[in-house]
Amino acid sequence: MRFTLLFRVLLVLLATLAAGQNEVTVERNVPVKMRDGVVLHADIYRPKADGRFPVLLQRTPYNKDGEVEFGLKAEARGYVTMIQDVRGRFSSEGEWYTFKHESADGYDTVEWAAALPYSNGKVGMFGASYVGATQMLAAMAQPPHLAGIFPVVTASNYHDGWTYQGGAFEQWFSESWTSGLAQNTLQRRVEKNTNAFLWAGKLPLSSYPVVDPGTGEGLAPYFLDWLQHPTYDDYWRAWSIEDHFPQIQVPAYHMGGWYDIFMGGTLRNYAGIKAHGGSEAARRSQRLMIGPWYHGPFTGKTGEVDFGSEANVEETSDEITLRWYDYLLKGTQNGVEKEKPVKIFVMGKNVWREEDDWPLARAKSTRFYLHSGGKANTVAGDGTLSITLPQTETKDSFVYDPADPVPTRGGGLCCDNEHLASGAFDQRPHENRGDVLVYTTPVLREDVEVTGPISVELYASSSAVDTDFTAKLVDVRPDGYAQNLTDGILRARYRNSQEKPGLMQPGNIYKFTIDVWATSNVFLSGHRLRLEISSSNFPRFDRNLNTGEDPERGSRWVKATNTVYHDREHPSALILPLVGR
Repeated sequence: MRFTLLFRVLLVLLATLAAGQNEVTVERNVPVKMRDGVVLHADIYRPKADGRFPVLLQRTPYNKDGEVEFGLKAEARGYVTMIQDVRGRFSSEGEWYTFKHESADGYDTVEWAAALPYSNGKVGMFGASYVGATQMLAAMAQPPHLAGIFPVVTASNYHDGWTYQGGAFEQWFSESWTSGLAQNTLQRRVEKNTNAFLWAGKLPLSSYPVVDPGTGEGLAPYFLDWLQHPTYDDYWRAWSIEDHFPQIQVPAYHMGGWYDIFMGGTLRNYAGIKAHGGSEAARRSQRLMIGPWYHGPFTGKTGEVDFGSEANVEETSDEITLRWYDYLLKGTQNGVEKEKPVKIFVMGKNVWREEDDWPLARAKSTRFYLHSGGKANTVAGDGTLSITLPQTETKDSFVYDPADPVPTRGGGLCCDNEHLASGAFDQRPHENRGDVLVYTTPVLREDVEVTGPISVELYASSSAVDTDFTAKLVDVRPDGYAQNLTDGILRARYRNSQEKPGLMQPGNIYKFTIDVWATSNVFLSGHRLRLEISSSNFPRFDRNLNTGEDPERGSRWVKATNTVYHDREHPSALILPLVGR
């Protein structure tokens, strides 16, 4: 693998020089000592020329070797690029634990980079996913020489919107991401503990163990801690971004996707820093770009749906970053200063549009009420949506069985797209289940644009002390194709607070407000607008066992009869931000 990397570096270097670009100096595994003595290592790409240059810094748990091409592109534009393995990952010393050290280590690294003899003292950070977290957490620490950040597809709260959502455990993400990270942790353990002398006396010789990987204990201690902290408590508050917006004092360019697992956090980070940032520069200089993407790549092909060539920025995403920093760090008047702060991709019409802010001030909050004759189960049922207030109507019920949950089909997923694909998919395969309530508008006579935050107010009861309620917004084409747009979940015990859970009294009617995050989509004339209600979305979210047990230790489950009410006293509704022509 090392030879493959070096060969790749050589090819890129040759291509760069052949194109007539500046010569580049590459320094590999440069040690950077943290305040507690732990040494982290970085690769540095810089122009082979006199002068001082702004520094673009990435701190990653995913191996610094993967950013060769960006480093060379940035060097050619007159930047020093520094790619660092975070603590406990790949070439860096220390123990890996999610989020814990990123503020202090980020501060120390930014200030170290700013003091380099070829640095002009301005440092900008960039990168996606957890690399967005390293930026946000560093910004919270307020290193004096941090001049800007460019967080892509990242969260604002590592409890709600990363590890949990609406109180439900993000099982697929948490397990797949943790398993992927554990590979390097295991490799480091094996390399550290491989000593053939320890096993020289083993007989028979065929019992020689080759290596001793040990047990799974200690490979991911943070995963167990996540399970032990299902409520929003001090464990999470310490590194919650949205609880510390006033500490962030730098401009930021937030980039995300309508199908991204962290889309809600991207939107909250933009709006939160703009409103509460700790400096005028931060409040004035927030930018937001949201495309029709999942967690990557940004090709415009998201699940089964291709949103067209305009949505494909995979080859130009580095240019978007560099163009922002040309403006921010170099003062280049390249048109960025004339653009509106928000750029969104409007699905359905499949066009980009600039906006003055997010959410859109002109969007009108509109309630679409649930209606039925008591048989909204499945797509063949009698569930409808309209802006007409319900009067006397029959409730809808279904049985949620944790042994047979509704399978996940697309949506905001990460991080194993091979086994469970993200994005837009036809939902009809699951709309024939009896535990899915389906409410649909009549065929639309004109285009209807929905752009902004979405929620569902649901009046419901259960035969269990705890259960989940899910909501999914769907665009139904004339041929019946049911494209998911966005969805949400709420664990009943967290209906009032994610800090203080409270079980239900079976049979009592409660009001549940489900955050369905946001979208921008034009429901075209001839389409229909649909809401699906159920109690599971597995394995994206863990199954609620309906017993009130915590997910860490729960193993016993019961079936739950869950009932949705939609009458004069219980006007269950989908709340949409409608944008006029």
